[in-house]
Amino acid sequence: MVSQPLSRLPSTTELPCSDDIPVGLSFGSLSRSEEQNLLPNLLLLALASLWAERMDWFFGVDMAVYHTTGVSTKVPVVPDAFLSIGVERQKANQPRGRLSYAMWEEGETAPILAIELVSQTPGKEYGEKLEIYHRLGVLYYVVYNPLHWKRDQHQPFEVYKLEAGEYQLQLGEPFWMPEVGLGIGRARQLVGGLEREVLLWHNEQGQAYPVPEAEMKALRSQLRKSDQRAQAAEQRAEAERQRAEAAERQIEVERQRAAKLIEQLRSLGIDPDKD
Repeated sequence: MVSQPLSRLPSTTELPCSDDIPVGLSFGSLSRSEEQNLLPNLLLLALASLWAERMDWFFGVDMAVYHTTGVSTKVPVVPDAFLSIGVERQKANQPRGRLSYAMWEEGETAPILAIELVSQTPGKEYGEKLEIYHRLGVLYYVVYNPLHWKRDQHQPFEVYKLEAGEYQLQLGEPFWMPEVGLGIGRARQLVGGLEREVLLWHNEQGQAYPVPEAEMKALRSQLRKSDQRAQAAEQRAEAERQRAEAAERQIEVERQRAAKLIEQLRSLGIDPDKD
């Protein structure tokens, strides 16, 4: 755990923002599936409508969460989605929105809910990420695994609640979260003319809050922009990798050139080690 005075902790403007962090550096694969992009944003859209009048919450999608419980404050955890309550919906000094979520800038308010969508490549959702959320004090942890639950020996939809300092698997779906005032579970939703299984918020009676089609259109436009940003981030990462490889090749060329020069000097009876 990092022990560092608050005044010395970096601000979110100094830390890599979520767009600049390749997903592969945050326990996931190097690319996100359509489902990983779509489902969290559906929850965000629905919440923006349900809680339109509330200004005390923030819902992050694929956003870096920086904290002081790890080996470095510059190494975040990146949930597919998370909800924090009791924070500013929009920070006064960030009119264009948060670049990332640094807990020391949020009054040490941990997300009350973290959501992970399991991809084809396991991303440590049942191990390392669970341990991180436990350290952060995340009250509810949802793992959605519709395709690979048998491989991972889990259920397609699981909710864990922090009880007596440990995560306990909960029963029932949709699952009601009284501290949040919402339930969460799977439901069928028409998305772009196609019906599919998604995650939706529910009321206490277990009825789903669907996302209107008008908001779906806005979401599709937002997702296209998000995908473009993700591709740009991956291209930057690839360019950095290629530059590093080129530098390694140049070092090897110089090393071989130096070795050849030493050999030539010795063939002339000159000791290269003497001044």
